[in-house]
Amino acid sequence: MRTVVAGGAEGAVTHPPIDSRTLGLLSLCAFASMASMRICDAMLPSLAREFSTTTGQAARAISAFALSYGVLQLFYGPLGDRHGKARVVGFATLACTVGCVAAALSPNLDWLVGSRGLTGMAAAGIIPLTMAWIGDSVAYELRQEVLARLLGATVLGMVCGQWFGGLLSELFGWRSAFAVLALIFLVSGTMLTRKVSALAHFRTADAGSIGRRVLDVLSKPWARMVLVITCIEGALAFSALAFIPSHLHATFHLTMPAAGAVVALYGVGGLLYSRCARALLRRFGEAGLARLGGACMGLAFATVAFAPSWPWALPACLVGGFGFYALHNTLQTNATQMAPAARGTAVSLFACVLFLGQSLGILYAAWVIDRFSSSMVFASSALGLPLLGGAFAFLVRGRHRLLKAA
Repeated sequence: MRTVVAGGAEGAVTHPPIDSRTLGLLSLCAFASMASMRICDAMLPSLAREFSTTTGQAARAISAFALSYGVLQLFYGPLGDRHGKARVVGFATLACTVGCVAAALSPNLDWLVGSRGLTGMAAAGIIPLTMAWIGDSVAYELRQEVLARLLGATVLGMVCGQWFGGLLSELFGWRSAFAVLALIFLVSGTMLTRKVSALAHFRTADAGSIGRRVLDVLSKPWARMVLVITCIEGALAFSALAFIPSHLHATFHLTMPAAGAVVALYGVGGLLYSRCARALLRRFGEAGLARLGGACMGLAFATVAFAPSWPWALPACLVGGFGFYALHNTLQTNATQMAPAARGTAVSLFACVLFLGQSLGILYAAWVIDRFSSSMVFASSALGLPLLGGAFAFLVRGRHRLLKAA
């Protein structure tokens, strides 16, 4: 463990010692959370067959998770600020076990959608509070690098969720995927809860009601800008990602395990970014990474939309994952500094708008796919994401100039 001193705009602040074991357990919980988030992507055709419905209707299992995940951020942020972020993450992880067991036992689609909503409510407390815990423990100058390492765990969870969701559905039935997730949540949540219960806990000062904390964050112009950009990012990037396996299956007749394996390269691209984050940050800076990320995603989704054969999706998913995490990691770093005095609330609000955007984007994408085609969804994201990355890069450069002038 080591003590980190942060400087910059906040002044000299001595952070608590960084507990690498706690960070590792938090990362394991984040892995499980992201796997759960993406577990349904590659099993949508299986769900549609099981419940005799369309792929768009089966996608309610994805949007229910995303919507409840986003809304509950407003609850978990202040709770983590008040009672300890790692402790809240541990109990939230254990609660995810209940939702996954309920999903595995679902007798109909509505039950599954409700179970996914319950899991999303519990999982809402995991990744954002882990980010906030890092924000409390790591100086801003080092924070993007540490967040990139956490990103590696979440990306691996995404890869496993997408790939094994399709693979287990094909081999043992979709219910087996939720049973495995329940076991992972149970083990990781138990380990973290035991770990933090052995540590001394320091309750932070009560900064007021949930509404007051949220309003304090929203009163800051830069925070509002980061949140708007993040919501749009969620709508454009995550909604398209969710339908790539189904698109490859329907258009090129790939099996769902094969389609899930192709989309897993999206996560590999994220892992590649996480390994190169330090060098990329030195080379491009925050603004350059945002612009690069948007351009990579635009190229990737355009390729998926108009590819004449499925092998084109291989490099597209790799480049798309790299681009998404280049932009998203930059947004994450800015989110941890939106309101240092209420960091749990600020980061949870960041996640709230991200997954609100995701849920709205998936609902709209499902409507478009049922009436038109999946290619139209990918083309829309291909147009919007480079513009979004360029806009955020412009805003970051302007903010840096203002801070230097001050």
